[in-house]
Amino acid sequence: MTELDSEEREILEAYQAGRLEPVALSREDLAAYRAAARAVSRKDKRVNIRVPAPDLEQLQVRAMQEGLPYQSLIASILHKYVTGQLVAKA
Repeated sequence: MTELDSEEREILEAYQAGRLEPVALSREDLAAYRAAARAVSRKDKRVNIRVPAPDLEQLQVRAMQEGLPYQSLIASILHKYVTGQLVAKA
């Protein structure tokens, strides 16, 4: 088994202690996330980028809240941006 880093150990300990709460998603949200994951799951190119550690940590937290692997969340965000589905809030 792979060695856990401090953040992973903290999450595991919180889970084992029962301190984590499930996130309730509507059927529409869940369907949208599944569709986004399917859309980006067709992987035919690899990209390596450097991301500031705080940004990556926030992405990982957000992905965990959404129930997605963080790389899938990043791919989904990129897909939405290039297809014009990601827009700034008014």
